[in-house]
Amino acid sequence: MNSTIKVIIGLGNPGQSFYYHRHSIGFRILDALAEKYGAHWQEKATMQLTQVPLGDGNVYLVKPQTYMNNSGDVLSFFIKKAIKAEDILVVHDELEIPFGKVTLKQGGSAHGHNGLKSIISVIGDNFFRLRVGIGRPEHKEDVPEYVLSNFLEGEPQVTEVIQKAVALIY
Repeated sequence: MNSTIKVIIGLGNPGQSFYYHRHSIGFRILDALAEKYGAHWQEKATMQLTQVPLGDGNVYLVKPQTYMNNSGDVLSFFIKKAIKAEDILVVHDELEIPFGKVTLKQGGSAHGHNGLKSIISVIGDNFFRLRVGIGRPEHKEDVPEYVLSNFLEGEPQVTEVIQKAVALIY
């Protein structure tokens, strides 16, 4: 993991009814990371926010509460703190990767992911991404329903993916 990371944003949709959806895997990973460090979430404007000790200092963990399409709205808080795109890691679901695979990359397009589009519209594309594979439905028109539904894989398999992602972050 890059030691310059100052902010980790987990993408998802707010509310318990969305928590187990594929699209909210970023929230679940950040919750696991916060739990690992005994951190407690605070409500702040358009986000839930906490800090954990990672690398050389404290890192903000952020769960936008704006729904996926407006995830970039949380960034003004960090821009005021002079945090740049390359200091940010976004944890998100990825249709183009098979379920269970987790990859790290910097930069690139949104590939149709509305949460990434929102972030890119505010800070550009030079941030880091932890891409969590959720697989893809057979038909493109099924994507909206697919990402807004629960994993078909069992909870033990999903928990294993979450732990794999947490291990990659730290």
